[in-house]
Amino acid sequence: MRHGPPLLGGLVGAWVLASVPADAAPYAYITNQGSHDVSVIDLATQAVVATVGVGRSPAGVVASSAAGKAFVSNPDSRDVSVIDMRTQTVVGTLPAGSGPVGIDAAPDGRRLFVADWFRNRLLVIDPAQPGAPAVEIPVGRAPAGVAASADGHSVYVAERDDDSVAVVDLAHARVRGRVSVGTHPFAVLEDAPRSRLYVLNVLSDDLTVVDTQTLQVLATVGVGHAPYGAALADGGRLIYVTNQHDDSVSVIDADTLALRQTLHGFGYPEGVAAHADRVYVVNWMDDAVSVLDAASGREIRRIDTGRNSRGFGAFIGAPAAH
Repeated sequence: MRHGPPLLGGLVGAWVLASVPADAAPYAYITNQGSHDVSVIDLATQAVVATVGVGRSPAGVVASSAAGKAFVSNPDSRDVSVIDMRTQTVVGTLPAGSGPVGIDAAPDGRRLFVADWFRNRLLVIDPAQPGAPAVEIPVGRAPAGVAASADGHSVYVAERDDDSVAVVDLAHARVRGRVSVGTHPFAVLEDAPRSRLYVLNVLSDDLTVVDTQTLQVLATVGVGHAPYGAALADGGRLIYVTNQHDDSVSVIDADTLALRQTLHGFGYPEGVAAHADRVYVVNWMDDAVSVLDAASGREIRRIDTGRNSRGFGAFIGAPAAH
């Protein structure tokens, strides 16, 4: 069995795919922990069009189409790099606690939500005011993945060492509820149309399905060993889950929650995101992104990236058209 690469104790994550304008060319922003940079892939040409140097050991990423920026968490330099989607250059650096990893953006792009792993905090950052201190909201132990709700009212935070997920009320800056899930949850993915939250549990090798209205567990779905990332694909009909230690991807029917198929041939797959009729799987060991047909799971091509690629988050976005 292949051992996992180090990242603050072997973190894993899954995220809501950022909304991409239909009239703009989307990009994928792939964080490369080993080369301390980001590979920018133009999805129209399926090629890397820029390599952007960022902070130390970049891991998390959210490509906010509303903001026209990609935000990258750098755990070792304790900050967030801001990449302009039009110029593909770093235009700012935001301080972000002691160990930022999980990151998401509000639907309107005006706030960032960052899990501070070492200090058990959710940081709420205004990227338009880089000198302003972050709002710090206490959460459980080892906060990892974060997902902002589609309505902009809540943020879901995976509390890895507490085996729970916190629901943070943004209006009151406090935790308003918790859900017990599997063992060592890290990744969270909101399915807003179905009022569901999918939680990936690293050590119990499963997916907890939570009703976001009642905060009740609806189901537990077994996947591969050490699930890391998840994405809704094929028009929201399928859930793709990367399994690090199996070098595989589980494909789940989003309506029935039945396992449809298990795909093989990946190199320690981590981040995953979907756009149009394709799914993009990031391979840490292979330094590449696998491009899959969303409906069938068939691999179409591979795109070389930087060293030790993670793509930990909603890494696809596009700047709004003028």
